[in-house]
Amino acid sequence: MTDRQPETGTDDPRRGAPWVVAVIKVMSRANTWLYRRTGGRIGGTWRVGSALRAPVPVCLVTTTGRKSGEPRTVPLLHLPDGDRVLLVASQGGLPSHPQWYRNVLVDPAVTVQVGRRVRSMTAREASPAERAELWPRLVERYADFAEYQANTSRVIPVVICEPVR
Repeated sequence: MTDRQPETGTDDPRRGAPWVVAVIKVMSRANTWLYRRTGGRIGGTWRVGSALRAPVPVCLVTTTGRKSGEPRTVPLLHLPDGDRVLLVASQGGLPSHPQWYRNVLVDPAVTVQVGRRVRSMTAREASPAERAELWPRLVERYADFAEYQANTSRVIPVVICEPVR
């Protein structure tokens, strides 16, 4: 992927508490289950925080577990960008990168489901220049991304998924 960027912000140790991570996992599993069963009719939009009045689309991203080798699916906010899908590895501004992002660094082959459409894609971290260009668009779509970045010392990666050609 790209060279690691310098860290920014500060981390509140309560944000990375085990119970916070456990709640995220439970809610993600429930969202994935509902999304799959309804083709995204339920669980296909995020209506929390800055998305309360302007819902943000959700997709399902399946990676290969870097340790287990098993498929791992997570619901993620996304921004369609032509035939690409843009993702943000924010994990709500937690101090560590999400597992799906770590999986992508090892194996960039992913599937992305938007509604009932499932596509094989290749994921890659945006270069610093690409991130600088894309970040304002992502924050415009979901303003909470800016708060997440301000509350963590890590640079939140932007991941670009491109169709397999």
